[in-house]
Amino acid sequence: MEAKDQYKTVEHPATGIFRDKGSKFIAYIYPISAETEIKPILLQLKAEHPKARHHCWAYRLGMNTSNYRLNDDGEPSGTAGRPILNSLLSTELTNVFVVVVRYFGGTLLGVPGLINAYKSATIDAIENSNIIEKTENLVYSVRCDYLQLNQVMRIIKESSLVVKSQTFDLECSFLLEVRKALAQELLGKLDQVDQIKIEQL
Repeated sequence: MEAKDQYKTVEHPATGIFRDKGSKFIAYIYPISAETEIKPILLQLKAEHPKARHHCWAYRLGMNTSNYRLNDDGEPSGTAGRPILNSLLSTELTNVFVVVVRYFGGTLLGVPGLINAYKSATIDAIENSNIIEKTENLVYSVRCDYLQLNQVMRIIKESSLVVKSQTFDLECSFLLEVRKALAQELLGKLDQVDQIKIEQL
């Protein structure tokens, strides 16, 4: 059975908006590939919206549905980060970060109202996004003697691999990117080459 290595994400940042009883909820969605990208985005949005009452957020990374974090930023527990995350789960998006900036309009919305507002703003941002499919890829470092170079080059060509870098010397080295679903097949081919060193990065 082929490994499930395809996922949906957004191609570019996008925004969505929802208004209720004077409160304004502006959702920002970003494609991300690592947790380290979160903080700079959050700081930038806080600088852009200094008068906003809340900056609530959620993100998902990778194919595992448990790799996520969320933050209600002072809203009642479960009324902001969770509906944002649930919107990502229901649309099967991953490698995305959503921040919803709230400007308070003076009227309390109550728990159902808040959940609906954060969900609706997030869905609007998702609908304004260009959703793309990507594959989960693995990167291997491959080293071989110059004598084996032709064999390795043939495998690279047959397997339609992405060559991230290569050096040719007495020892030749490559950084190869391969779809996770095809990794075992590739390793099987490379293992047949003498004097080859393969390492997953």
